[in-house]
Order: sequence, then structure tokens, then C-alpha cells
Amino acid sequence: MIEPPLLEVSSSDLESLATGMNLMWALTVTFLIFFMHAGFAMLEAGQVRSKNVANQLTKNMLTWAVGIGVFFVIGMGISNNVGAALAGGESTPLTMFGEGSFDWVMWLFSAVFAMTAATIVSGAVAGRAKLRAYVAYTFLLAAVIYPVVAGLVWYAPGADAPLLDAFGFADFAGGMVVHGVGGVAGLTAAWILGARIDKYADDGSVNVLPGHSLTFAVLGTLILCFGWFGFNVGTAATVVDPGSFELADFDYVGSVAMVTALGMGLGAVGASAVSIVTIGKVDTLYVANGMLAGLVGVTGPTDLITPMGAIAIGFLAGAQLPLVFRFVEQYLKIDDVCAVFPVHGSAGMLGLILYPLWSIEGTAIGGGLVAGGLLSIEAGAFVPQIVGVAVLTVWTVVTTAAIWGAFKAAGQARVTPEHERDGLDLAEHGVDTYPEFGKPDVATDGGTAGHGSDGDSSVLRADGGEPNDGEIKMVTAIVRPDRLSAVKTELAQIGAPSLTVTNVSGRGSQPAKKGQWRGEEYTVDLHQKAKIECVVADVPAADVITAVREAANTGEPGDGKIFVQTIEDACQIRTGKRGREAV
Repeated sequence: MIEPPLLEVSSSDLESLATGMNLMWALTVTFLIFFMHAGFAMLEAGQVRSKNVANQLTKNMLTWAVGIGVFFVIGMGISNNVGAALAGGESTPLTMFGEGSFDWVMWLFSAVFAMTAATIVSGAVAGRAKLRAYVAYTFLLAAVIYPVVAGLVWYAPGADAPLLDAFGFADFAGGMVVHGVGGVAGLTAAWILGARIDKYADDGSVNVLPGHSLTFAVLGTLILCFGWFGFNVGTAATVVDPGSFELADFDYVGSVAMVTALGMGLGAVGASAVSIVTIGKVDTLYVANGMLAGLVGVTGPTDLITPMGAIAIGFLAGAQLPLVFRFVEQYLKIDDVCAVFPVHGSAGMLGLILYPLWSIEGTAIGGGLVAGGLLSIEAGAFVPQIVGVAVLTVWTVVTTAAIWGAFKAAGQARVTPEHERDGLDLAEHGVDTYPEFGKPDVATDGGTAGHGSDGDSSVLRADGGEPNDGEIKMVTAIVRPDRLSAVKTELAQIGAPSLTVTNVSGRGSQPAKKGQWRGEEYTVDLHQKAKIECVVADVPAADVITAVREAANTGEPGDGKIFVQTIEDACQIRTGKRGREAV
């Protein structure tokens, strides 16, 4: 029997295979991280008021569109050169990470981290920042602020290690470099801008301004959680060592994935626990924000903590969120609309400063609390983390305050009070995110004036007189918004399809309710209603009343009321007809 020849694989073939595997993995997680922008867009859009949704979505898109080009032309080079200069390395071209395919993939991988830091800021300044000011700040953050931070911790070509890394500061996936910087920058920008109109009463008490969609907020949260596996697990970017063809970063990737999942879950549990203690209920938005805070908490030390560490840090990061948010809102009087500081800022700091309590590096810090006991921890293990967090915080606060302060001094930071009240969707973009409400199954204009669904205007009246005693009547109905479609259908069937609909709020016999937004309770005594105005001449007002009542009646308090008024005159603009003919 002839043995088949053995397949010989050269070292260059193995190196090419390893490089290809690394490229595929790096690109996959890069795309996952990019998808987090969809999560940020939904999360932030859900937490702002309906009149500012388009503005928030636009800012999220422009963050990427502007930031990615700036980071390519300026940011990556600044990061490399700052890191090299501070650590005694070699200078590099401003626009390049390198020249090979793997270098370009690593540049893109770095870029999506930078864009994540940038987009966090948009949630803090929602509802009052000028679009041009936000875009200009994004430009400077992608060009200078973030690159300097990354150069201090991650990038130092030709040097043994970046400055803070050499000092002992550890941040694996950006708990402080990305999220902490974004959270601190957002808080600083919100402080410089000032609170939204009506956020604080004259006596300093907080007015709750609920966002418009918990559905969007939760959907955005879950998209971010999905993308976060790319963020944390993807930082273990090298699958196989091209030289030895042995596992590289993937030697510990399973631990990173586990820590990420545990931090996510325990963050939600921690926020829920504090929510129950403080307000007696599990606040939905706190649960969503808590999941993200837990993820941020374990992001910095993902490769350095035990599973118990992930449970503890995730829980603490979620638990601090309601407390820090209330402190910022009620005591610092800073209007952080999307809670970016407690979610990204304080949670990232907490994880990096406390991680030595549960570190897997036993020889360096005594094994951590679980492995070696509290007394075995070396006090010096915390010093590099505290110093690193402080340095990055000071840099971010100073640069962000200088930029937004300059915008404010020039009158370019904030929209006018009129534009803020009207909403930034119209003021900044000329669009209405929700141009219709209800279900427009039936046209609200046109139609015939006849009595009856067949449009026959010659129907004889039993009393022999004219409808409405020859007068023009306006029937005004205040109904539940969800009954609008049924009302329109009924009016069309009696031959009175022409109407005006307005979205209003008010109160009558319907009792007030208690609402809750991120743990703050508020009274809902002005209920959302649809106001329908129908002017008729040939159609009896009594028929309109009957049609509206039958369509709008649910049998519950809050169904609304119907009013009838006599109209003195009417004029059709196009023809100039007056009186009943105009109607």
C-alpha cells in the first residue's frame, strides 16, 4: 500500500493563514462596534422629547460622518505622535497607522472606538445645543481630545509602553479611555450649556421632562448590549500569533466574554435593587441604563478580573447609577438628559478604580479579595488607577469646558428660547418627526356635503326645515387620540368628512395619574387628547354629535366632550363664497 504524501506547509503559509484569521476577526468585531451607533441613536432618541427626535438622530449620524474623516486625517496621527513623544518612541505620519492591510484594519478598529466616545456626548446636550456647535465639538474631540487620551494609554509607536500604561494604569477596552471620557465630556458640556427651559423651577426644584419613547430606549439598549461583545471581546484582537501559530489574545477571550455578560446582567440587577429601595418600583429606564452601566464598569478591567469581580463591579456600577443621576440632577443642577455621566462616566471610573479587589493578577496585588482576602491587597495597586482616571478626567474637563465656553461666549452654543420651545426638529432641520398621529384611514379633507354616505344632498328632512335652522354650526369634540380613526370613519359615513384635528392636552373628569421617568415621580393631570373641529351647514349638527359619540365612547372616564357653537359667517378663500355656500 502506498502512503499518501504528507502535505508540507511552509512557515510563510502559516503566517498568511494566521494573518487572515486575525483580519477576519478584527473586521467582524469592528462592524459590531459600528452597529452600536444604531443603539445609541435609538437609546437617545427615546430619551428626548418628540420635538427633538430628528435632531438627535441627525447628531448621531453626523458624529460618524464628520468624526471618521477627522480621525483619519488628524486624530490617529495625533494619538500616535503624542503617545510616542511622551513615552520616548518614534514619530509617525499624521494620517497613517501603517501601510499594510492589517495596519489599515487596525486603524478602522481604532476609529470605531473614537467615534463611540464622540457620540456619547450628544445625549447629554440634547434639546438645546446648536447643531453647528455640536458638530464643531465632535471635530475637535476626534482630532485632539480623544487622540491625546488614547496616546496616553494605548498608542506609543517605538516605545515600550504609553506613559500611563508604563505607570501601571490598566484600561483594556476603554472603560475610561472611551466611556469615561465621553461621560465626563457630556457632563461638562451640559454644565456649560445650562439646563433645558423649564427643567428647574424658580425655587430650584426639578421638573421632570420625560422622553417620548421607552420602546426606543430599550431597543437601543439591547442593540448596544449586542454590539458590546464586539467592544470588549473584540479588544482581544489577535486570534493567532503569526510567528508561532499559537493562540494569542484568544487564550483568554472566553474569560472576557463571560465577564462582559455577567457585568451586563448584574448592572441591571443593581439598578433595579436601588430603584426598589428608593422609589418602591423597578423603573424601566433605570434597568436599561443599569445594563449599560454594568457593561461600562467591567469594560476597563475585562481581562483582569475574576467572575466574582464581574458580578461585584457590574452590580455596583448599576447600583450607583440612580444615586449619581439624582446627585447630578438635584444637587449639581446639571441637566444630563440621557444620563451619560452615571452610565459612562462614573461607572467607568468605578470599575477601573475598584478592580484590584477582584484581580486575577495574584502576584501583583495579592490575588484580590476573593482569591487572597482583603488584607492581602497591596495599597499601591490602586494608585495607578486613581492617577490615570484623574489625569484623563482633568484633560477632558479642561478641553471640553474651553471649547463649549468659547461657543457660549460667541453666542453659538445654544439655540434661542423660541427654537427650544418649538423643538430642534423644526428649528434646526425643518422637519417634523411625527407629522401625523392616530391612524389616518380616512381622508380628513374633501368629500361631499351630502347627508348620507351616498353623498345625496337632496335627502328630505321630516320637519321640512333646513339643517341647523339654516345656520352654520361648528361641532368641537375632545376625544381620546386612539379613537380618532373611528371618529373620522363615522363622520365620512354621514357626509361630513371635512374636519380639523389638533393634538391637545387637558383635564376634565378623567382622574390624574402618577407617572415616572428614571425614578422621578410626576403628576399626569393634563391628558393627551385629539381635538376635532367639524363645521357643517347642510349636515345636521345633531348627526355629527351622534357620530362622534358613538365612535369615541369607550365607557370610561376621559372619553371627552362635545361642544356646539354657532358660526357667524364663513368665507371660502379660493372662491370667495360666503355663508352656507362656503361650507
